[in-house]
Amino acid sequence: MPTISIFQKDFEALVGQSTSIDQIETWLTLVKGELKDHTPATGEIRVELQDSNRPDLWCVEGIARQIRIKLQKTPASYPFLQTKSRPKRKITVTKGMENVRPFVAACCATKYQVTEEGLTQLIQVQEKLADIYGHKRQTVSIGLYRLPKIQFPVTYGLVKPEEARFTPLGLSEQLTLKEILTVHPKGIEYSPILADHTSLPLLWDKEGQILSFPPIINSREIGEVQIGDSELMVEVTGTDLRMVLLTLNIFAANLADRGADIEPIEVVYPYATEWGKTLRTPCDISEVQKVPLCAIESALGLPMGAETVHQALTAYGYQVKSSRHILAVRLPSYRSDLMHPIDVAEDVAISRGYETFAPIMPSQFTVGALSVLEQTSDDIRDQMIGMGFQEMFSNILMSHEDLVERMNLIPSEHPVVEVDNVMSLNYSCLRSWILPSLLRIETASPRAFYPHRLFEIGEVAVPNLSLELGSKTIIKIAGLVAHPNANFSEIHTSLDVLMYYLLQDYTLEPTTHRSFLDGRVGKIMVGGQSIGLIGELHPEVLEAWQISMPISAFELEVDVLVREERER
Repeated sequence: MPTISIFQKDFEALVGQSTSIDQIETWLTLVKGELKDHTPATGEIRVELQDSNRPDLWCVEGIARQIRIKLQKTPASYPFLQTKSRPKRKITVTKGMENVRPFVAACCATKYQVTEEGLTQLIQVQEKLADIYGHKRQTVSIGLYRLPKIQFPVTYGLVKPEEARFTPLGLSEQLTLKEILTVHPKGIEYSPILADHTSLPLLWDKEGQILSFPPIINSREIGEVQIGDSELMVEVTGTDLRMVLLTLNIFAANLADRGADIEPIEVVYPYATEWGKTLRTPCDISEVQKVPLCAIESALGLPMGAETVHQALTAYGYQVKSSRHILAVRLPSYRSDLMHPIDVAEDVAISRGYETFAPIMPSQFTVGALSVLEQTSDDIRDQMIGMGFQEMFSNILMSHEDLVERMNLIPSEHPVVEVDNVMSLNYSCLRSWILPSLLRIETASPRAFYPHRLFEIGEVAVPNLSLELGSKTIIKIAGLVAHPNANFSEIHTSLDVLMYYLLQDYTLEPTTHRSFLDGRVGKIMVGGQSIGLIGELHPEVLEAWQISMPISAFELEVDVLVREERER
């Protein structure tokens, strides 16, 4: 969750009244925030926000706005959204942008003189929105500019990597776009966003001055906002028009709250968008949604009535029209997080205050306790730790390569549960056994003093088409020993001690397995059923994992041990 820095005096100016740190901490419940730290000497306050769906709150202006609305019990009003006159300034989008970075929105802010604290907050919200909401600038990036230096109209178009040259922020010499991507720190960090394109996006004005190379870096001459500037332009580019417009709306509201006059800019597209070919930005993209009163009352467990709900939502910034059973609600322009009636119910609860709801005691009395499976798992942990093993905790998601290829297995003989539409091949499968997780840790630990004695107990997913979900989740325990003299006898001793203290009779039967050395691998049998494997890992497996030490290991199912315990 985002954590931001605000300054008490700046916050008080935006709220419109002086206050104490205790009162601020109380107010933070209105924005699902938590006070993490306070430095009285500087007035700095660190706030952690618990809502990832409200990027408008990731700044001091947004927090102060929500609190101010609640104190005044009326929504904020922004005249620049109601003005219908045609904007004086224009940005023209050229053909081809739809295939690279299709959308742009912008506005101007005048009559607000940038202060040191104001500039700090502008930069902070720019970074938070681009990195978190904009997925590290992939879907949204933001540029701030010194307005007097820009000659309109501005063009948003494509150029070849070596056709344009300008001085980027942070440097004193001109570079081509290609050089920026390979030399400038921001270019190196964000170059993958544009890696598949032979032509690159650029913003330039009527005189040919380059404003920025989105989403990488601004021009130093025009894009370096300084303390004392009183005329700014804010620009947002991205791949999702709704996100681009919402981000600009947040910036416009923030600057307006600081006293700026917001002047819209007309954006002209050569292709159709959800809001047409010509957009006046900022623009209100919120829509009226109808919510049944009974859905809110049911979620909150309290009959409240339409008038009470109406008042609570209005005091939280909504525009509301209510009838006896239905509420027509509309979010302010800087919000776009209403996806379900539960979202409205939550805002009603926050606006009223959770302390106003009387707690309801459970109608049935129950006593919680650990399941037999979890008790057995804890017993296993105690025994393994007592034998000198160190417990590991790994991600249940792994790659097919780690689970099968590196374990020297044949894919057709060892199917695994795969994740559809994965974002990364490294996390494309649910692990079918735990030993690969331990080997991944062992690969990263060659400098730790030997011997290594590791174990993990956790969930694995085994394909089973006879079940409704096509797989079965079971609990397994795996342990390994790694050092120059690791052998079968040593890991067998550890297994023997574990099974002794678990009061489990077991036997070993010879078997073959491609992950283990022939003649040094066995099946672990309990009640005539194979529940796992024990042995010395095959050199080909060690080589695939780039492990230089011999390893002996075992793995077995915990679920079977629990069933055996119940049957005795």
